[in-house]
Amino acid sequence: MNLERYSRQMRFGEIGEEGQRKLLSSRVLLCGCGALGTVLADVLARAGVGFLRIVDRDFVEPSNLQRQVLFDEDDVRDQLPKAVAAARKIAKINSDVQVEPIVADIEYTNIRRFAEGVDLMLDGTDNFEVRFLINDCSLELNIPWVYAGCISSHGQTMPIFPNESGCLRCLIESPPEPGSMETCDTAGILGPTVNVIASLQAMTAIKILAGRRDAVPLSLTMIDVWDGSLRQMSVANLRSQANCPACQRGERLWLSGQQGSQTTVLCGRNAVQVRPAQTAQLVLPEVATKLADSGEVSVNPFLLRLKLSNPDYEVTLFADGRAIIKGTDDAGVARAVYSRYVGL
Repeated sequence: MNLERYSRQMRFGEIGEEGQRKLLSSRVLLCGCGALGTVLADVLARAGVGFLRIVDRDFVEPSNLQRQVLFDEDDVRDQLPKAVAAARKIAKINSDVQVEPIVADIEYTNIRRFAEGVDLMLDGTDNFEVRFLINDCSLELNIPWVYAGCISSHGQTMPIFPNESGCLRCLIESPPEPGSMETCDTAGILGPTVNVIASLQAMTAIKILAGRRDAVPLSLTMIDVWDGSLRQMSVANLRSQANCPACQRGERLWLSGQQGSQTTVLCGRNAVQVRPAQTAQLVLPEVATKLADSGEVSVNPFLLRLKLSNPDYEVTLFADGRAIIKGTDDAGVARAVYSRYVGL
């Protein structure tokens, strides 16, 4: 392994050669590869994190390009899943980094498998249900993770060390009620917000992976890039004060499947993801043939896309049976479209 490409990073005394070698041998699960996730993947690959397992359920669209830094217009034209597009970019950035792209929805039946053998999990998601699932998995498998979220011009991030520091449920008892919080649809999102929050998140990851966990403050960091404000709230005593059902009493509602929905409204997309109760193994070209008379059909090795003219919906179907129904934010309508054209 030629360490010369990391020479400037190693000259930073808190990392040095020893820390760099630890980075090169470290393994990370990146949950989601959208706005936060692409910045994280880019920074960590350039820093020399040896293995990145990138799991994302979605595909690249034009509206992503404003803030999702690993993607370009070719990825949109090629209808690439985000995990695949990210892996191809990282291979050009640092071919020494091993990337495992997985096109899947993270849920309770597969997260243990995705977390197998990793040193750290990173939150690159856009919804609280997955975050609470990551939190359960972290506590169950004793793997640290870094929470982050952003909307509009503000965001926040917090490191979580299972059985040592407060967990996400210590901070937030349960996911917010639908419609109770701002979304990308209502408040928008600024690219600099994403970059600042994800960079802080990546810095926390680098400290942990380089063996400098002692340099990670146990705090919730909140930033607004528009007005330039920064606040930090200590969470060092959060675990002992919260009497948390997850990290104090062992409750695993999301990891057990007791909590979690089969439909997810996608932020800023006018789209709903529908997930079947049982994972499928579809042969997409065969499905494309069956749907040929239903509308405009295109297919590649990763997904099938069906464009309908009446009503004006677009169905993007993955081999595991998941579909993203674009043209509605009504879960009931999305399920009806799914049932009519996919029928699982």
